[in-house]
Amino acid sequence: METRALTLRLPAKQAAQLEAVARADGVSVSEEVRAAIQDRIEARRGDRAFQARIKQMMEEERAVLEQLAK
Repeated sequence: METRALTLRLPAKQAAQLEAVARADGVSVSEEVRAAIQDRIEARRGDRAFQARIKQMMEEERAVLEQLAK
């Protein structure tokens, strides 16, 4: 699996809570963040309003790309 490094800035209180959750779960902070992000992505996949916005974005992007291809 290809990975990318990202920088994440959190308020100190939230970072401390995240570290405590990761320790309690016996995983790294990175793994805890990856799991949370995956949960969020899955939730958005089931959100009809979000899906409608994605489809609108795709149509807009398609129009721009078609203009550039001319």
